[in-house]
Amino acid sequence: MPADDPDQPAPAEVSEAPLAKLHPRFFPFYCALAALVTFGYAIYDGYQIDGDAVAYMDLGDLLRAHHWAGIVNGYWHPMYPAFLALGHTLSRATPATELRAYYFVNFGIFLLGMVAIVCFADSIMRLRESASHQVSYLLDRTMLRTLGLTLLVIASQRELSLGKIRPDALLQAFLLFAMAALLAHLATNRLRYAALMGVALGCAYLTKSFAFVFAFLCIISLVVFRWIWLKHRPERILSAALVALLCFAVVAGPYVAALSHQRHRFDFGDSGALNYAWYVGGTEKMHLQPYQTAQFGSSEVHLKHPEKELLHTPLILSYAEMPYGTYPDWFDATYWNEQIKPHFSLRQDLPRAVRNSVLVVRYLFNHPEALLLLALLLLMGARPVLRWKPGRPATNAFWLPPLLLGVAIWGIYAIVNTEERYVTVAYLSILLPLFAALCLPWPRSEAESQPAQSATARLRFTASALVLLLALLAAGESLRIVFEDRRQIVMRGYPGGWYSPTMIHIADGLESLGVHPGDSVACVGSVACLNDPYWARLAGVRILTEIYDPETPVPQFLASLPNREQAIDVVRAQGVKVLVADFGNFRVSDSDPAFRNWQQLGGTTFYALPLN
Repeated sequence: MPADDPDQPAPAEVSEAPLAKLHPRFFPFYCALAALVTFGYAIYDGYQIDGDAVAYMDLGDLLRAHHWAGIVNGYWHPMYPAFLALGHTLSRATPATELRAYYFVNFGIFLLGMVAIVCFADSIMRLRESASHQVSYLLDRTMLRTLGLTLLVIASQRELSLGKIRPDALLQAFLLFAMAALLAHLATNRLRYAALMGVALGCAYLTKSFAFVFAFLCIISLVVFRWIWLKHRPERILSAALVALLCFAVVAGPYVAALSHQRHRFDFGDSGALNYAWYVGGTEKMHLQPYQTAQFGSSEVHLKHPEKELLHTPLILSYAEMPYGTYPDWFDATYWNEQIKPHFSLRQDLPRAVRNSVLVVRYLFNHPEALLLLALLLLMGARPVLRWKPGRPATNAFWLPPLLLGVAIWGIYAIVNTEERYVTVAYLSILLPLFAALCLPWPRSEAESQPAQSATARLRFTASALVLLLALLAAGESLRIVFEDRRQIVMRGYPGGWYSPTMIHIADGLESLGVHPGDSVACVGSVACLNDPYWARLAGVRILTEIYDPETPVPQFLASLPNREQAIDVVRAQGVKVLVADFGNFRVSDSDPAFRNWQQLGGTTFYALPLN
């Protein structure tokens, strides 16, 4: 008889493997070990700040100052900045030590993610147990918990690094809590779990607008699973869906209302539409002007308030209109790009989907551990129970809702842009149910009963050993990375991984040129302006003018400008103190007229031209 046939009698009981008995005692130890090694990242993880991080930190400042108007932002949402603001306040951070505080905030979010993954694993098991008692499964609750934490530890080594000031780990935690509540509701039909799902999804939305769409997918999953598989009465299903929707609206509604009031239309965030326009529609991402019709792509563009153009060639822009942000152009990209309306195009979507499919394959190759473990268990005789029959809960469809939601997450990002940090939660919500669905093979006849019991005992022992081994190897790799980072930091004499001598020297160099907190400055080149503007935040200044240099190395770009002096005079007229650029490996010579007055900032590759 097939191993995944739920209508067949259960196999004979198999004595529990010694390692399976060890798992409950090992699990608290592993939780402590995972937290300890990840705490090492909070101390020694390297500097990884970019323009996104600076925007989130600026929003955190506005929250601490209770500047509510500046917090309403169509591109970045306020939940993660609220965590940053709380960490800043509790640690009494200064501009020189705020990054250390934010690294510890990320560590706190990692701990929250540990709780979320345990809740998700427990809810999978709870729904599995409520669905069927006829199958002997391979992994128990503690083994699935351990595996989930192991995958979280691996993610912290790679795409969810504590050194990245980004909300993806926080979003993942809230989404896992939401799916855990959904599965708990499906297992028990209790309204409180539907309410908890709505609250978690509301928090996820306040972290990233992506969760607005995902919230409705979760509610649809609740309705469809209870209606088709569980055959519950429509009024009971509807009441649970309404409770979840109401709780989501209570948490997310005020921000949606504030954003809609600001934009004078219904709006829950425009990051998805803008990214679709940029990545699929071919619309120019940076500094689009109304006359640049050739760069509109397939989008309909009627810019409401584009960046103010001061000079056409080279393109010089002013951001003085935006009162917030260290680099206002990236503080709220939806403000400068308001009324860009992308148009769906299958012809453009297909190449993008192919490209994102390749990135999915790359992600899987970059996370092979769990896939190899799953393949090995299948080769050793484990069988997935993946059949189901609508209306028959005993047919083990417990894996279906989280798996389909994980596929949906991957599919939504595949339409626009796939990055590893976006889809780790999808990877977890697909893999963990698949592992939970693995069952032990059972004999086809009484003659095979005794050998089969011996084989299943060996399989249980091996599965337990492999899960423990993978968990310890993942923690060991994290420990190795932490020790190597510590060795590098001690050799360089840094106070912590968050410390960037380059940024410190740039800020000190600007101070020696008479630039003080509150002043405005200008920049040229993508490195100084967009990719790493933390130097400006550290110096307490705002970048209000930019000479746009899209690709050319800055020294070559400036040296080749025929109207260089005119461009510098236009920047000087804006009242900015200095013009800052990253010259890379180029060394300025006083004999070169193009760079006669440029001054190096503290021995770094950054230079500044004093203007006013």
